[in-house]
Amino acid sequence: MKVLVTGAAGFIGAHVAHRLLDRGETVVGVDNLDPYYDPALKQARLDRLVARDGFESVHLNIADREAMPALFEAQRFDGVVHLAAQAGVRHSLTHPHDYIDSNVTGTLNVLEGCRHTNVGHLVYASTSSAYGLSTDMPFSPQGTADHPAAIYAASKRATELMAHSYSHLYGLPTTGLRFFTVYGPWGRPDMALFLFTKKMLAGESIPVFNHGQHRRDFTYVDDISEGVVRILYEPAQPDPEWSSDAPTLGTSCAPWRIYNIGNGQPVPLMDYIARLEECLGIEAQKKLLPMQAGDIEATSADVSGLFDAVGYRPQVSVEEGVKNFVDWYRAFYKI
Repeated sequence: MKVLVTGAAGFIGAHVAHRLLDRGETVVGVDNLDPYYDPALKQARLDRLVARDGFESVHLNIADREAMPALFEAQRFDGVVHLAAQAGVRHSLTHPHDYIDSNVTGTLNVLEGCRHTNVGHLVYASTSSAYGLSTDMPFSPQGTADHPAAIYAASKRATELMAHSYSHLYGLPTTGLRFFTVYGPWGRPDMALFLFTKKMLAGESIPVFNHGQHRRDFTYVDDISEGVVRILYEPAQPDPEWSSDAPTLGTSCAPWRIYNIGNGQPVPLMDYIARLEECLGIEAQKKLLPMQAGDIEATSADVSGLFDAVGYRPQVSVEEGVKNFVDWYRAFYKI
């Protein structure tokens, strides 16, 4: 296959691209190295990919309405893994337009490219944040996801609905994956594990929101990338049992699917921090703070749908995953 991976210099995108290359696929990676966080880290991820046979790098903004159709016409992809997005709940509170430009307009350009070049399957990233104010856990794709707590979540939910319209109108197979708190080597500097590690090694206090009462379905990046690649080879199919009289929310009469992709075992934030303290050999100075605007208290993923579809089963525990991150961090930053 020739596979387009958008956001290939990103945390998850780079891992997915490596896994596809390991399988012998040809990968075209698109990224614009947006400065939302350290472009040098993104470039380092990209350099590792460029050094491999079968990878082509394209510097491109997915919101570019002229460049994106030209890319699809020139390359003719068999499959697309769409991971490029403006991420981060905090940033969405102050820069909402970034999320519409990248997540909504960018995804529309991807959908149009897939439609006009007959791409066999589009797999795209959604988020556990789509569940918003729901407290019905574990979160299920068959449950409600219509009360987002921030524009980031709203923009990602919009992409799911946009994908459905293209699956319905044009028969384009699309599969959305709601990611649950991904962590691991080469991670994002704005996420808790990276931020905590940096501050603890510098002797600084770490911000612990909701007074440490958060619970998260922390999911190791290798488990995420394995699930993404597996589902790519299983194009979404219409659900023969779907009925408009009693519609299920994660399937359709169109070739459209929504799955959770997570660990399935929520971990208290304070336990996560304790494991990091153990790996670093440092006791964190914790600054307990109230809940942040746009945040939710807990996440828990029902991943049974993805298991039924492709046998997805997470392999890496938080204990192992945090250690792997710390080892990478020390090596990468020469600490």
